[in-house]
Amino acid sequence: MPTRAAVAIVATVIGVFLLFSFKTPAQAKPRTPSADVAQASPTPSPSPSASGSPAATPSPSAASEYKDGTYTGQDIQNQFGDTQVKVMISGGKITDVQAVQLPYDRERSAEISQYAGPQLHDEVLQAQSAQIDLLGGATFTSDAYAQSVQSALDQAHA
Repeated sequence: MPTRAAVAIVATVIGVFLLFSFKTPAQAKPRTPSADVAQASPTPSPSPSASGSPAATPSPSAASEYKDGTYTGQDIQNQFGDTQVKVMISGGKITDVQAVQLPYDRERSAEISQYAGPQLHDEVLQAQSAQIDLLGGATFTSDAYAQSVQSALDQAHA
């Protein structure tokens, strides 16, 4: 009996240690109205890499570097389906973003795409870059959308 109790105590201590040492992966914060107000400020952030988080407002010189035209981004695959966008640039600024593909394979994916597509469109137009806020509940779609936008913008820089 004492051996059984010692084993139980050791197993409990190990379990508690493992529980407290577990680290969850970083996740995007869901959008809040206060984040929208903060993004609306015209003050550009100093550098996206300096803070470690994406900047919602690019520097004025970054937007003017885009060549006018329509650029199709790369098809980005994730576990819910393919995402691809087309970016229209006029006057050196992003004037429109159209989803060529969004995940619609499953009913839930279609619901998320219907909800996320217009919001992601608005995010890109507001940010004038691919550095957008990820939408809670549509994290994979948001990330793939941003990657496709970035690949289109890379073409616009070339």
